Amino acid sequence: MPRFPVDAPLREVMAALERLGFKTVREGSHIAMLRENTDGTRTPLTIPDHQTLKSSTLGTIRTRAGIAREDFLRVFRE
Repeated sequence: MPRFPVDAPLREVMAALERLGFKTVREGSHIAMLRENTDGTRTPLTIPDHQTLKSSTLGTIRTRAGIAREDFLRVFRE
């Protein structure tokens, strides 16, 4: 199973999440992103505004977003 990057650049993580349907709604010490789901619900995400994200933080973000590990890694590597 492919591993998460150890220190993933924040902008690349945000770009991957945007390809998965999330939009940035606010930036400060943390970045708020939101996805409008097809069933009318919303999925909010809060990401720390660090230059790089550790693999454990990235895994937590992926879990909270409800994205399969393989799907995230595929989009992240594009």
